[in-house]
Amino acid sequence: MDLIFSKRNMEIILDYVGEGIQIIDPRGRIIYYNRTAAELDDINKEDTIGRHILEIYPSLSPDTSTLLQAIRTGKPIFNNQQTFINYKGKKITTINSSIPITSKGKIVGAIEISKNITDVKELSEKLVDLQEKLYKDQDRKNRKESSGAIYTFTDMIGRSKAILDIKAIALKAAKTASPILVYGETGTGKELLVQAIHNASNRRDKSFIAQNCAALPGALLEGILFGTVRGGFTGAEDRPGLFELADGGTLFLDEINSMPLELQVKLLRVLQDGTIRRVGEVKTRQVDVRIIAATNTEPETSLENKELRRDLYYRLNAVELWVPELKERADDIPLLVHYFIDKFNHLFDQRVRGISERALALLKKYDWPGNVRELEHVIEGAMNLMEGDEITLESLPQKFRYLQQDAGEVRRNKGDHSLKDAVEALEKQMIAQSLENCDWNVSHTAEELDIPRQTLQYKIRKYDLKR
Repeated sequence: MDLIFSKRNMEIILDYVGEGIQIIDPRGRIIYYNRTAAELDDINKEDTIGRHILEIYPSLSPDTSTLLQAIRTGKPIFNNQQTFINYKGKKITTINSSIPITSKGKIVGAIEISKNITDVKELSEKLVDLQEKLYKDQDRKNRKESSGAIYTFTDMIGRSKAILDIKAIALKAAKTASPILVYGETGTGKELLVQAIHNASNRRDKSFIAQNCAALPGALLEGILFGTVRGGFTGAEDRPGLFELADGGTLFLDEINSMPLELQVKLLRVLQDGTIRRVGEVKTRQVDVRIIAATNTEPETSLENKELRRDLYYRLNAVELWVPELKERADDIPLLVHYFIDKFNHLFDQRVRGISERALALLKKYDWPGNVRELEHVIEGAMNLMEGDEITLESLPQKFRYLQQDAGEVRRNKGDHSLKDAVEALEKQMIAQSLENCDWNVSHTAEELDIPRQTLQYKIRKYDLKR
């Protein structure tokens, strides 16, 4: 066992870690440097050993180096964003965690784990710069054409009760400035709905900006959202954030439950008093931004998993919109299929006239875990492979042919009864009975049925259950 954890073996293992790892002694001299750190700083490992940390990072100082801070204070520093110039003059941005190493109560060094986010930061800042340029000094016509919100309620395809209900609620919500929380599985069309709300509001001629909160590390996301000031942290520059760019318009924060909890506190402040503070800045700035947030997990689940703060949730869900899964509105599938056929006819310069009854029947029976987005990809794939002017069963992915075989087997064994109809009838009966048992208390009924409250509310609307 001791041989496995020998110094040499541990160094080999650490060389295959994807993060940069450095270790310094109490005087700040580098005693270990893994391969990823060497690649990050564009230096040979052998050239770093024994040299002082500030020789390799001349743009840092004893006060700004997180490694030296850990040595000096004896306290760990976690997930700290740092931008520095290495000894070759290259600007690098990392997320660092620096931890002091102690032995018998004495600090004997410090270890730092660094994740390189240079490319992500540069791309994110370029996007912010482009958006700032886009929205600055544009007239009304140009702003509307280039705001990024291209969808309206007419782009929400469907005539099912579920989709008509959500359109009606969203149209009413568009007339106010209240925050909105949107929940829907991946692929249900949450951003399409959000853009439609923006374009139906009195903010339609102002900025619409979308940011996925899961796409960036928390430390970088804070600067992108709130902006930065020169000197706020090492390498920081004066730069507006998305809140300032969206002033007067709408900011869409997707996967809000992926935002770090400490950053959710700052978002709550914006919702409460309409002010922001750039990273590293003392003064506050007033902004007028409508915030629409979305999550692809049920809000109650995010709350239970402590991914979403309760106070933020209660502030966001002044209006809560539940985007139904495609399987909950199967009657819309024919409309969606023909919409996508028209779309890809235009893109592929084809003249597909429709879909066979057998193929369409199978599409309506399928469960669609990927929702509308999956249906779109299926139609796109079929139009790449099909022969003739009609999508047939043979044009669809192989899983649909298996579905046909399974359905045929069920019909032979069970007659002509629809499994889907039978399941829905049983579900409706169970819900109605539980509602009666619980005197129509939705929360108690949801507990009895062991389903989320929002799911129960959706099912009540779906089956048009009334007291």
